Amino acid sequence: MTAPHIAVVGSLNMDLVLQVQRAPQGGETVMGDSLHSIPGGKGGNQAVACARQGARVSLFGRVGADAHGQALRNALTADGIDHSGVQTDADTTTGVAAITVDAAAQNRIVFVPGANGRFVLDADALLATLFQADFLVMQLETPLPEVLAAAQQALTAGCPVLFNPSPIQPLPDALWPLLHTLVVNEVEAAALAGHPVATPAEAAQAAQALRLRGPSQVVVTLGAAGAVAADLHGSRYHPGLVVQAVDTTAAGDTFLGALTVALAQQQPLDAAVREGIRASALCVTQHGAQPSIPTRAAVAQSPQPPHWTPL
Repeated sequence: MTAPHIAVVGSLNMDLVLQVQRAPQGGETVMGDSLHSIPGGKGGNQAVACARQGARVSLFGRVGADAHGQALRNALTADGIDHSGVQTDADTTTGVAAITVDAAAQNRIVFVPGANGRFVLDADALLATLFQADFLVMQLETPLPEVLAAAQQALTAGCPVLFNPSPIQPLPDALWPLLHTLVVNEVEAAALAGHPVATPAEAAQAAQALRLRGPSQVVVTLGAAGAVAADLHGSRYHPGLVVQAVDTTAAGDTFLGALTVALAQQQPLDAAVREGIRASALCVTQHGAQPSIPTRAAVAQSPQPPHWTPL
């Protein structure tokens, strides 16, 4: 089977990860257990997740002319990712995310965009890639106008767009019809749909409402509880796998990468969601963003999640 080709437009950050027993309250100082610098950023993580599932990946983004930027490039090279589309900005720093991970594996993230916030799309280079790509993957840690421009280029090239609107912000009406697959978590689904999303039934309601705005299919991730998949044929709840989680930082990005590669291989939506659940369940059992993202071989040896149920 020929490896699918995935294009990713997104952020690259150096994650400064603080392991603590519990996160501090306002005005409080707590003692940390460790500090690590780990390559991350939603764009970088999702590119790595796709590559480790066997895809050929082309990444478009922006880093500073600093040690963090070079370290991120080195990490991408190690995963076989084409980063010729990653720009270097001499006038600002590489993006940084300060991540606190507590003993319950819950994370709190403060993101300083740096060069990500100055990303300017090279439309010609992206278009040339999209004519050869099976999917374009994007998030919102780069400027929204550039994301919209990239989606318009994908339409020209006939390349489907898989979009993860995180961190969440209002989306222009022009973007919705350009989306093939929308992937959101409970918080993002609630913000876009305008009602709480705390149960699979509420997730299905939100997913179908969002699908009517343009995407062919919508996936709402529910953390350890699994995910809801929605398309023209209805909504299905996919239960999660029970694991001992230690760090959930890259769980969503890992899910998305495995989902994307499965879809690019022409697997049905429900089969792709199951692959995402398997990959993310492995991810949360390891520390760090990109170091925790599993390979295709590891996912193939992991347990299958319970069968989905219609909603």
